[in-house]
Amino acid sequence: MTAEQLLIEAWRRLPAHRQQEVLDFTQFLAQYSRDRSGAAAVGEPVSEPELQSESSALGNKLQNIRDLIVASGMPLLTPEEVEQEVLERRGGHQG
Repeated sequence: MTAEQLLIEAWRRLPAHRQQEVLDFTQFLAQYSRDRSGAAAVGEPVSEPELQSESSALGNKLQNIRDLIVASGMPLLTPEEVEQEVLERRGGHQG
């Protein structure tokens, strides 16, 4: 079985929302490859749909990471803990 056939078979077993995430991720990878190959000139304006597609793909990727963390049972930071970590990383701290 080819890699393409394996991918399609695995994709078909996924729930619909996960299938959409796979599609979003492949679009992200395609855009990333085009950007890395220099297909778009530096300083060339990016259309609004391209920006939305990239941000949607990134948002989906970040959501997937969050879902994995939640599924692992690791507790998420509280808003106060996030604020404290940001302050510490920026060189300040609140005592």
